Amino acid sequence: MQDLPHHYQVSANANPDGLISLESNDLPTLQSAPPAEYGGPGDQWSPETLLTAAVADCFILTFKAIARASKLDWQALRCDVTGTLAKVERTTCFTGFTLKAQLQLPAGGIADKAKSLLEKAEANCLITNSLKAEVQLETDIEVAG
Repeated sequence: MQDLPHHYQVSANANPDGLISLESNDLPTLQSAPPAEYGGPGDQWSPETLLTAAVADCFILTFKAIARASKLDWQALRCDVTGTLAKVERTTCFTGFTLKAQLQLPAGGIADKAKSLLEKAEANCLITNSLKAEVQLETDIEVAG
């Protein structure tokens, strides 16, 4: 890992009637539009879905690092995230994120250890730690038999 601070540059480009193009260094360009809830087409990534995706992605990346350091053998992890957008004191903001983590362990896996590491990943996720919204983690651990 490089020394902190890290800096991430993204450019957003738009015209009055089209999609927004999101670009960053050598990464593929993403197209963005308002979600259907805000009158958008509903078939493109939006700031709301991108933020929710960042929560899911960061949680899994954090878990992978923690599991590797803890020598936990695992087979698959799915993280479904629901972000809740609401109005708080006349300001629209995300008020919470619910993470539903489904982890598959190989035969002989220790579910208690895995649950502890999932909780540690949630507590150390830099994206959720950067947000003021409440985060809830629900886990479902399946040990192959």
